[in-house]
Amino acid sequence: MSLAVVHARYLILEQFRIPVAVLSAALFPALVLVFFVLPFDWAGDSEQVTRSIAQLALFGVLSGFLFTFGVGVADDREMPWDPYLRTLPAPPSARIAARLAVGAAFAMLGVIPVVALGALFTPASATAGELAAAFAMLLVAGLPFLFGGLAIGYSMPTKAALPVTQLVFFPMAFGGGLLMPPEIFPEWLQRATEVLPTRGARDLLVWTLGGTPPSALATVSFALWTIALAGVAGWAYRRDEGRRFR
Repeated sequence: MSLAVVHARYLILEQFRIPVAVLSAALFPALVLVFFVLPFDWAGDSEQVTRSIAQLALFGVLSGFLFTFGVGVADDREMPWDPYLRTLPAPPSARIAARLAVGAAFAMLGVIPVVALGALFTPASATAGELAAAFAMLLVAGLPFLFGGLAIGYSMPTKAALPVTQLVFFPMAFGGGLLMPPEIFPEWLQRATEVLPTRGARDLLVWTLGGTPPSALATVSFALWTIALAGVAGWAYRRDEGRRFR
């Protein structure tokens, strides 16, 4: 545990040495809220604006996990420091646990401005219990993207990881209903997007805030994506370990 704390402290300091990266991660979802949610008149439509804010909060977690673990891990692998750490007589679990904890913390950092702006400038409402459940669900909903980011980061160089992450990020965000509610999609598209992990994550999050329960297809698809991507991430890590440190 002490080694994990040391690694986490190092990773946090490393992030804060590039303030623009921290600010962009924290403010990007809030800027989307400012331009695409706040200009509309939401008077008397508390339920819909609450869903919109939840979708953008998940959008921030999705981008944080994919870019932190996808591009960030790929970049670290190309630096001399990371291979050196992996040759030390210390369990890799400490380093991995620290990376996961710090990545989750910075991903959740983007949620705070979204929630604050929504509370101040919209009629969105949620009970304390719903908010607590929603924050917990954000971490659960982000798992497929955490594992997906690790799979990209451990299997690709930075020059490939960045465009691949971007190509994955925006179609997943749109198709999952994070940029606009899936209810406005045609019926066939609503059903088709239920197989995406973003749609299952979105529906689970909205459910914690008093929305309708997710469909069985969306829930099962989300679970299968999480398990499959965890397996791919583990394979990519072992493959990278075997190639570079045998």
